[in-house]
Amino acid sequence: MDVVLPCLDEAEALPWVLDRIPARWRAIVVDNGSTDGSADIARALGAHVVHEPRRGFGAACHAGLTTATADVVCFCDCDASLDPALLPAVAGPVLDGSADLALGRRRPVTPRAWPLHARLANLELARLIRRRTGLRLHDLGPMRAARREPLLALDLTDRRSGYPLQMVVRAADAGWRVAERDVPYRPRTGRSKVTGTWRGTWQAVRDMRAVLAERPATDPASAAITPGAGR
Repeated sequence: MDVVLPCLDEAEALPWVLDRIPARWRAIVVDNGSTDGSADIARALGAHVVHEPRRGFGAACHAGLTTATADVVCFCDCDASLDPALLPAVAGPVLDGSADLALGRRRPVTPRAWPLHARLANLELARLIRRRTGLRLHDLGPMRAARREPLLALDLTDRRSGYPLQMVVRAADAGWRVAERDVPYRPRTGRSKVTGTWRGTWQAVRDMRAVLAERPATDPASAAITPGAGR
C-alpha cells in the first residue's frame, strides 16, 4: 500500500506521522517547497521523498499519486491532525470491494482541533456536494483511499485546494460508491496553510465552487472503467 503525504514545512510533525504509518506500507512524502528541512527529515526516517516545485495542495497530492505504484493508494495530511495508523480501517471498504472511494470523516477531539470558520465552510461544502452529486457526505476528509488506476483515469486537473473535491465529484459522476469512516481529528502541529485564517478558508471555498461548477463528464470511455460497475 502507498500513502501520499503532501508536505509543506512539517518538520515538527513528520517524526510522529511517519512512525504511525502501518507496517509494510510505503510513505510517499511530497515536499511542496519546504524551507524547514522537511524533505531531509522524511528521507532520514525512511520515507520515499518526491519534490513538487509547483505550489498547491493538489499539485503535491497528484505528484504523489503519479509516483505511487501500489494497487490501492491512500492520502493523509502530514500535520499530525490525523493518525496514519487508522488508514487500514479507512481503506477497508476499498480493500474488501464494498466501496470505490473511502473518506475519513473528521471527528474533532477538542474544539480547537477544528476552528469554527472551518467547520462552517465544511458544512457549506457538504451541502453543495449533495446538491451537485447526490452524495450525502458529511466531510471532505483529507484521509482517503482508492485504487490507483481508476483514480488516474479520473484525469484530475485542479492543483490547488479544489483537488480533494474534484476527486469526489468526478468519482460520483463516474458512478463510484463512496463510503465514510469516522476518524479522530486532533489539533494540527503548526499553523494550517488554509484553515489557519478566514481568508485562506474562504479562498479554498471559492476554489471548490469552481470545481462544483464543472459540467459532468459524458465520455463513454469513462463509464467503462467505473470501479463499481457490474458489482
